[in-house]
Amino acid sequence: MHIHLLQHGSDHDPARLTDWLSSMGHSYTVFHLYAGELTPRPAESDALIVLDGPEAFLNQPPAWFKAENKLINRYLDGQKPVLGIGLGALWIAQALDAVVALGTYPERGWHTVSMAPESPFDLPEQFEAFMWHRHVFSLPDNALPLGGSPAAPLQGFSWDSGRVVGLLCHLEITLGSATQLINGSEDTIPATPAAKRFVQDNSEILEQATRFQQLAPLLDRVMTQWLKVA
Repeated sequence: MHIHLLQHGSDHDPARLTDWLSSMGHSYTVFHLYAGELTPRPAESDALIVLDGPEAFLNQPPAWFKAENKLINRYLDGQKPVLGIGLGALWIAQALDAVVALGTYPERGWHTVSMAPESPFDLPEQFEAFMWHRHVFSLPDNALPLGGSPAAPLQGFSWDSGRVVGLLCHLEITLGSATQLINGSEDTIPATPAAKRFVQDNSEILEQATRFQQLAPLLDRVMTQWLKVA
């Protein structure tokens, strides 16, 4: 399969995703929309991955988002697999008429996700994932939930029999991409105990490299299950 990935910021790269695609024999093209590259056409790929990006784009969409939003909706209306991560998942949820809003708590670092009883995802009942978000989404109509964390009751969803997947949590992150994300971020989280309840210090996030390695088999499960529908 040939897969298109839409990137929305220099600090939000595909991380482990491109390595996985190459290892499974898939080809891919990354479109750096934030750098002025044009949005691709739906007919040019077999699947679409909408990557994470600055959440400020939710309130102030960039000029190129109009074309990207049209592309997302074309894929949702079609038969090809669509995967959204972070901001990408929020935009897909929005396109499916779900509510997207600020969560009760910001969530950064390593947190436990507990699977929903009706979850269709091939993942352990509990697993640790990387979080980096302030916004959350409601469950789109006719979607099934992944499960949730203490700060975000819905960490993902599956729609149209698994053809469309949205993940708020990050299974693709690596030590290098997390470091890049931290170094490039502008911290706007209020320094109150409540706001910091689910926000880990940068040193705590990066101190155990094995955590990033343990995400690889989880990503493999999600990606394999997602592309089976193609």
